[in-house]
Amino acid sequence: MSVLIAIPARYASTRYPGKPLVPLTGATGKSMTLIERSWRAAMSVSDVDRVVVATDDDRIRAAAEGFGAEVVMTSESCANGTERCAEAHDRLGGGYEIVVNLQGDAPLTPHWFIEDLVNGLRAAPEAGVATPVLRCDGEALNGLLNDRRHGRVGGTTAVFASDHSALYFSKEVIPFTAETYAGSDPTPVFHHVGVYAYRPDALAAYPGWPVGPLERLEGLEQLRFMENGRKVLCVEVEAKGRQFWELNNPQDVARIESMMAAMGLE
Repeated sequence: MSVLIAIPARYASTRYPGKPLVPLTGATGKSMTLIERSWRAAMSVSDVDRVVVATDDDRIRAAAEGFGAEVVMTSESCANGTERCAEAHDRLGGGYEIVVNLQGDAPLTPHWFIEDLVNGLRAAPEAGVATPVLRCDGEALNGLLNDRRHGRVGGTTAVFASDHSALYFSKEVIPFTAETYAGSDPTPVFHHVGVYAYRPDALAAYPGWPVGPLERLEGLEQLRFMENGRKVLCVEVEAKGRQFWELNNPQDVARIESMMAAMGLE
């Protein structure tokens, strides 16, 4: 099945304007922008036919073309990454059997997260969209809880049924647990990894649906699929010793750089 990875990137982020062009320094002292690191993560994925950066901003276009990425210009009216991926797929002429949305704020996404995601969607013909979830250890859970205590919107959590169909996604930490967990302890909380794989019919339908109350409240694009009765498959992925975090706030830069240093990432 042909696979397109689209990396949606916009300059005018509400929480962090200019985020795709923020430099991140790796373990060797080399600095690369967030969008370049996200593109390199996409390029490391096996069995992918094409990788594009989808943006509406000439600054991001120039930066992406400067490091060798293919760029698809999309309209400023795209409300989120899924809408931007739908437009990019259409502008490329369609035809891809799976479209992956690797959001441009997830440079630590290992290639096997996306490979497992694509394989999970291939094996579930009843699902129109799939997304990875990663079981939090105590350190990751405490990081999420600390963000919420300090009024920051950090990572998203997911809960799902026994068949791995999503029940809900939230920027709050769910499910509630009164237990405390040490750094490496497994917890019942799953961190939603901000990557999606879509079948083209579900992706094409998405921009035509109105924004529902849950999507509006949470600010989570994937809830639009659920509010319109589409199954979202949660594919559990394994960290395999890798740390994972998304760049949501300026405070995350230091956290991600520290993780890259610890993992020896360039």
